[in-house]
Amino acid sequence: MSPADILIDCQDAALTFGRGPNAVVAVHGAGLRIRAGDRLAIVGRSGSGKSSLLHLLAGLEQPTSGTVTWPGLTGPRDIGLVFQGDSLIPALDVVENTALPLVLTGIPDDRARAAALAALALVDAAELADRLPEEISGGQAQRVTAARVLAQAPRVILADEPTGRLDHATGSRVLDALLTAADETGAALVITTHDPTVAARLTARRAMRDGRLASADDADTDRADADTAHSLGEPS
Repeated sequence: MSPADILIDCQDAALTFGRGPNAVVAVHGAGLRIRAGDRLAIVGRSGSGKSSLLHLLAGLEQPTSGTVTWPGLTGPRDIGLVFQGDSLIPALDVVENTALPLVLTGIPDDRARAAALAALALVDAAELADRLPEEISGGQAQRVTAARVLAQAPRVILADEPTGRLDHATGSRVLDALLTAADETGAALVITTHDPTVAARLTARRAMRDGRLASADDADTDRADADTAHSLGEPS
């Protein structure tokens, strides 16, 4: 692939919270390039820096040093985020929550609703369309959050433990939906996870340990870290 195929370019990016003796380094000089079609799992123990790195890739945090750039992207709609929490707006029903990012970018309500309903069907949540967030379970809310991203058809999907709050069968369906959506649109998919069964379904893995991102060739260690975290039942 040529340099023009790079969607996100993370060069020696570090992230520190706080100052002085209370400073905490969440990410140490990470180097990572995301290209169209990538399927990457970032694995590691709780507190290893996976979520912080994802926030840097999304532009939600500015690096303390180093750089993160988005040479192949044109705007915020090009990145879709699936957070650990459901992040749904209580006053909106499920289909309105799912359609909201599209409405905010100026897409007509009827088209946004149609895209939202199609995305909800992908994650087996179409029957929830008219319910309020308080009327659905945490696992159902996580499926809706995934659907909201799928409705955007972004060029990069960044998912932070998208199956972490779900049972195995439901989590597998959500992962199926994310992979299918990425395949259909050619989007890159980056997932943080401590679950080796999730990591195994992506074509590449990178391990995080104490805020440090392992090299791309460290596949055996990546799997070992995921297995260890999974055996401990650790969240991201």
